[in-house]
Amino acid sequence: MSQQHPQDFPSYADGPQQPAAPQPAPAQPVANGNGNRVAATAARTQTWWNETLHKLSLHARVTLLAAVAVGLAVAIVSVAAYVTVRQQMYQNLDNSLVLRASQAAQKGVLTNLDNLQNIPPDALGLSDIQVGIIAQDGETFGARRSTLPPMGQQELEVAQSQTTDASLRTVGVRNGPHFRVIAVAARYCPAESTEACQSDSRFLQPGALVVAQSLGPIDQTLHNLGIVLWAFGLIGVIGAALAGNAVARSGLRPLARLTGAAEHVAATEDLKPIPVAGTDEISRLAVAFNAMLGALAQSRDRQRRLVGDAGHELRTPLTSVRTNLDLLAQADKRGGLRPEDRQQLLDDVRAQMDELTQLIGDLTELARDTPQVRNAELIELSNVVQDAVIKVRRRAPGLEWDVQLTPFPVWGDERLLGRAVTNLLDNAAKYSVPDGAEQRNDGQPVGHVTVRLLDGVLTVTDSGPGIAEADLPHVFDRFYRSSEARGRPGSGLGLAIVKHAAEQHGGMIYARNAPGAGAQFTLWLPHAATQTR
Repeated sequence: MSQQHPQDFPSYADGPQQPAAPQPAPAQPVANGNGNRVAATAARTQTWWNETLHKLSLHARVTLLAAVAVGLAVAIVSVAAYVTVRQQMYQNLDNSLVLRASQAAQKGVLTNLDNLQNIPPDALGLSDIQVGIIAQDGETFGARRSTLPPMGQQELEVAQSQTTDASLRTVGVRNGPHFRVIAVAARYCPAESTEACQSDSRFLQPGALVVAQSLGPIDQTLHNLGIVLWAFGLIGVIGAALAGNAVARSGLRPLARLTGAAEHVAATEDLKPIPVAGTDEISRLAVAFNAMLGALAQSRDRQRRLVGDAGHELRTPLTSVRTNLDLLAQADKRGGLRPEDRQQLLDDVRAQMDELTQLIGDLTELARDTPQVRNAELIELSNVVQDAVIKVRRRAPGLEWDVQLTPFPVWGDERLLGRAVTNLLDNAAKYSVPDGAEQRNDGQPVGHVTVRLLDGVLTVTDSGPGIAEADLPHVFDRFYRSSEARGRPGSGLGLAIVKHAAEQHGGMIYARNAPGAGAQFTLWLPHAATQTR
């Protein structure tokens, strides 16, 4: 009879045994200095990561993001799959061992020591497991030609308590064989009492049937599964990086074209739009870029036309001023002019300087080319119109003014709106006075101007000859002057400034001939309640 004493094997709850890790020392409170160093290290690490990430191109970021995202997903799925398979395999093994041990304990074939020790394990179907019996005094029994299963304190407790619950544990050595050990309460028959046990159950002794099965196949299966998961995970990450690289290259190709177009514009100042295909976000960006190029081209063309027209318009008054000054200098060399002639020449120069000053002011206003008013404030439009009427009435005393105003608040630039209204009134006053007529001898007005402000619509009507049909589409163009206006003072910028002010305030201006006689200009501005500040 083979007898062995209980052996103390290291044990695990549900998995292969690992060497016991040293217990960590009790946590000590971190001093302020250590805490500051940890925070500083974390801050430096975050700064380094942010700087490194910002140095990467968008292409590299997309590729890295795809690889990291798939890597995390594969890692999570792999860990979940590995843990699930491992737990399921251990659970199935435990259920199988408990069932086999319980059936063997109940049938009594293996609890008969004569059968256990003398019959080959293969004959009993036990080639894949180890079977043994432990008595209440710790004595162990097993087959002569088979290894005795690991038996320790847990198996001894089952034998002594004779509980219905089985003990389960995993035993083994580091980097060596591992076994899943099951112990169930059983009553065994001593080898010398086989016949007595068959006739009287009182000869049966209390103990525990111990069954152990090697975990080598399961460990090998889990090892292979881990290799497969790692391999497929690595392939997935590489595939994700390649896919991310392809997606980034394909998705960023329009952006690369847009960047090249921007660099071409910066290098050549060629504002031609770029071709756009598709309706995605980058295509919308290209459309917006083309709109910006169009706006820049229009602004540049306006500035070029303004500079060209301004050069032409400035040349005339400057030439006239120079001519008058040359005449004055030549006359002084010959003894001078008569006082009345000298005064007339100086008045002419002063008038030309005033015209030049007004022209420069108009050019400065139009050269700003801003899309909207920047420093808007709440303005009462009727007050602006009233002030402009008072100002222009002083300059045109021979006119009759019919003014009717109603309150109307707007958001805007009071100076710019005042200049626009003044220009409208000056234009109406200029064409309401016939050529060569300033004041009639009978005291009657030589013309009249009608001003109406109703619900944000300002209408200015003069009593002049009106506007020719060919000139109507061009009255708001810069430096445009009709054939009738060329003999009158002015630069052709007054109505252009009115249109500029109306557009900046979100309004509009249009001209037509009044049903009776004269020209009529209509300026519309939105109410303050509907404007955005």
